[in-house]
Amino acid sequence: MAAHRRTRQRTAGTGPARTAAAIALAGATAATGLGGTALAAPRPAPDTVAADVNRLYREAEAATEKYNGAREKADSAQRRLSALQDEAARRRDRLNSARDALGTVAAAQYRTGGLDPALRLALSEDPDGYLEGAALVERAGTRRQAEVGRVREQLREIEQLRGAARVEVKELTSRRAELRRHRKTVNGKLTEARRLLSGLTSGQRAAFTGGPSTDVGEAATSQTAPGPRAAQAVSYVRGKLGSPYVWGATGPDAFDCSGLVQAAYRSAGVSVPRTTYAQIDSGRRVPRSELLPGDLVFFYPGITHVGLYIGDGRMIHAPNPSAPVRVAPIDEMPFAGATRVV
Repeated sequence: MAAHRRTRQRTAGTGPARTAAAIALAGATAATGLGGTALAAPRPAPDTVAADVNRLYREAEAATEKYNGAREKADSAQRRLSALQDEAARRRDRLNSARDALGTVAAAQYRTGGLDPALRLALSEDPDGYLEGAALVERAGTRRQAEVGRVREQLREIEQLRGAARVEVKELTSRRAELRRHRKTVNGKLTEARRLLSGLTSGQRAAFTGGPSTDVGEAATSQTAPGPRAAQAVSYVRGKLGSPYVWGATGPDAFDCSGLVQAAYRSAGVSVPRTTYAQIDSGRRVPRSELLPGDLVFFYPGITHVGLYIGDGRMIHAPNPSAPVRVAPIDEMPFAGATRVV
């Protein structure tokens, strides 16, 4: 009788299957550890996060001031371009009127210009009248020549305006590209700062964003401003305590640092530049020991932050996206200089 052979079945504990299972088990063990809980990357210490976020905010603020400067120049180029375009349009209207007038004269001369002047004199029933008319036509021709010269001059002026407009278009295009670069830098820095802050607990975030009170009463000082306009600027920033920081903003409900002091003095009828590095040169420099309310106080070597001094060693400023407009000691940041605008 023929022998019947039983087919052998592989189990998970042998061969390639067992090897794969062992690899998977080893990977799972490495991922979970002995306790079976997934190992997360260690969180950085809150102090480290705070230092990194502050650095990112400073870098974002430096880029913001560059953005503000580029936007100011772009706006100026746009105004110049618009003025050139308006003037060119007015010149074209005048040119078209002059051309129409010359065209009418040319048509009239064509209709009457086929008869020889001597023959006209001979055939004229009023020779004296004809001679007077001929002299008038000659004088009119001289005037027409002058008008032709003016038209030519207008054409040259319009071409000059067009050349100037092309220069402004090039400038505007360059500034807009610069704006896009700075905007990308600012957004990148702020996004990274938000990511780092999101890794903190709510208590740690509160500790980071906390600081001097924004209470209006606590903004009062024993010093007085040197004049009514400086006093108005101080009054303005006191009224904006608690307003959010928004980069590129100049009020009335949100501000960046230079936008806040610009708005403060605008409320007092005083024009100051848009950027920190221009604002520091907008008035008379004063030493730290002689500060008075209303002075602009600047920080960091690159002059990238500004506040409005309110007296007794304190200022009101727009710190960063994590903190609203608030009162702070001027010792809070590296002091770089001060300017008295009025």
